[in-house]
Amino acid sequence: MQLVVDTHTHTLVSGHAYSTVQENARAAKAKGLAMMAMTDHGPAMPGAPTWVYFENLKVIPPLLEGVRIIKGAEVNITDYQGRLDIPDTTLRKLDFAIASLHDLCLIPAGIEENTAAMIHVLRNPYIDGLAHPGNPQFPVAIDRVVAAAKQYHKLIELNNHSFTARAGSAPNCREFAVQCKAAGVRVICGSDAHFSTGVGEFDHVRRLLETVAMPEELMLNASAPRFEAYLQERKERIAKGDPGR
Repeated sequence: MQLVVDTHTHTLVSGHAYSTVQENARAAKAKGLAMMAMTDHGPAMPGAPTWVYFENLKVIPPLLEGVRIIKGAEVNITDYQGRLDIPDTTLRKLDFAIASLHDLCLIPAGIEENTAAMIHVLRNPYIDGLAHPGNPQFPVAIDRVVAAAKQYHKLIELNNHSFTARAGSAPNCREFAVQCKAAGVRVICGSDAHFSTGVGEFDHVRRLLETVAMPEELMLNASAPRFEAYLQERKERIAKGDPGR
């Protein structure tokens, strides 16, 4: 199975990552990727940039090393009502935005609170999907999160980094994959690379996709044209001001 888009990468700007966007792009080219999303952390993460950084992503060329650069963000969820650390006025200018829960930005709560936070975020027209929702620090009702992703036509990430960096994630990631397949919810595959050598690394996620026999049409990372079509879908959603209802 070939995955040609990496939808979750970090540069040194995130504060705890160690490569430049150009170094990541060179790594993406070496791995045979067609597209790579820049998704540095939002400002609630210690060491991360302010919203101004995301406003100025327009200066980065659309192609680096022959790889299409998707200008995005990993937005932090800052409360259980789904508030975010990057304003909507900035998010609407990006190509792509994923949102996630981190214990450095929000104290973990119970299943009901965590689930509510994710569902609130999925309603936001400027957010494309959830990053590492299988994190066991923030347990959720997976069936309800997947149902919300389906309702609002949003994406669920299967995060390769979670299998090694977030102990206990594997069963949750598998359950998300199984339920996304059953519901027809599209998935994205992110390396969550914090150093250039990690860009395009999908070994754990690839095995998971094969194990659950995920239909290729649900895997946006398996086709650059499919992912481009999604980015156009995002533009149309934002133009309508419609979260997907």
